[in-house]
Amino acid sequence: MNRERWLTECVSALRPMFREAGQPIPKKIRVSCSWPSRGARKLDGEAWSNEHSQDGCFEIFISPLLDDPIEVSAVLVHELVHCAVGFKEKHGKRFGALARAVGLEGKTATSVAGSELKAGLKEIAKGIGRYPHARLAYAEDDGKKQSTRMKKLSCQDCGYTVRTTQKWIEVGLPVCPCGSTLSPEDLEEGE
Repeated sequence: MNRERWLTECVSALRPMFREAGQPIPKKIRVSCSWPSRGARKLDGEAWSNEHSQDGCFEIFISPLLDDPIEVSAVLVHELVHCAVGFKEKHGKRFGALARAVGLEGKTATSVAGSELKAGLKEIAKGIGRYPHARLAYAEDDGKKQSTRMKKLSCQDCGYTVRTTQKWIEVGLPVCPCGSTLSPEDLEEGE
């Protein structure tokens, strides 16, 4: 058994749950363990509309940073909701209604499996077997912390902004081109 077969069998096992919720999963779905398109650290999963596939198949990608079968299948459920309700819906009302009906909880964009769904996913995983994947260690997972954070300073008079490190703030606050000194109360955490 490889990862894609495991994921495909999980989709098959989830189909009855979606039918019971009144919104069946489309028939043509491909699932892969792969990096999402918008960066390795940003998304646990991603679904693509069948409109983007030359053979009309929905595509779902599960991040290789995940290896827990319950977490993987919960992400899969979230992506299947996208496929079932349509991509124009995004995380709107229809998405939220189906997500709750199949057992997802929390904010729609970052939903997680509720306790009842988790129990069902454990049974599905037990029936399929071990998820044949080991988590990939991402380069940022090397344990090193970023040593500096840029701080944002804003001028109360004209709105001019500048970013600098705490080290340089301690040396002295910069002067705005309009002539005002940026004061400590203008200091905000950097983004």
